Amino acid sequence: MAVSIVAENITKEFTLRYHRTFKEVTVAKARGVKTSDKFNAIEDVSFKIEEGESIGLMGLNGSGKSTLLKLINGVMRPDEGTLLTRGRIAGLIATGAGFHPQLSGSENLVLNAAILGMSEKELKRKYDDIVAFADLGRTLEAPVGHYSSGQRARLGFAVAIHVDSDIFLADEVLAVGDKPFRSKCMKKMLEIRDSGRTLVYVSHSPASVERMCSRVLVLEKGKLGFDGDPKAAIHYLEYDTPDTDNEVELTDDEMGNDI
Repeated sequence: MAVSIVAENITKEFTLRYHRTFKEVTVAKARGVKTSDKFNAIEDVSFKIEEGESIGLMGLNGSGKSTLLKLINGVMRPDEGTLLTRGRIAGLIATGAGFHPQLSGSENLVLNAAILGMSEKELKRKYDDIVAFADLGRTLEAPVGHYSSGQRARLGFAVAIHVDSDIFLADEVLAVGDKPFRSKCMKKMLEIRDSGRTLVYVSHSPASVERMCSRVLVLEKGKLGFDGDPKAAIHYLEYDTPDTDNEVELTDDEMGNDI
């Protein structure tokens, strides 16, 4: 089977600045106080993902999950190491990323589709399906700056999920929005998984990761701490007892299975 994503000893370094203004920096330096520190958001991480695999990406807040997803997507480049991907990449990395607050939802839909590489012909063919999936009603013609986080997530996910791609990335897409919409998103991602596309899914939800993924990578302070079976990963993170208030439960009928 072909390899979809290869990471070899990748590291991404960021600078943490303690002072913002020129005056603050000048005073701090005069007093001999440090004005910044460097830290590795991702440190010496290596893995291979085969075409069609469904990978869960888990870890505590600040462990580097979103940074790794941005490296895979090409938004960022590693400072060290090599990261290679095969095929077209789509997905939702940040709710409302790329949206212009003064443009309407429908205008941002067209803009975001173009950013994700959707052609005018492809958009025309899928426009009605995207609008129906977002289910924003008349709000679609209102400026996105007036949207709630849940409404931005609806629009962003609706566009991303309809882009033809070989790799689909999803970063906490089920963290916002009401339960019916989260269930609809989960069902759509199950369709992506079953279509043979490569899926990389970031979530803190043990139940959805176990249902969605065949393998899990766990990041710990930027390093790869675990790579293996979803149940073992959940136990490794001590996520064995789920928070039922945040779980998305799908019936057999919703998942397209016979009862």
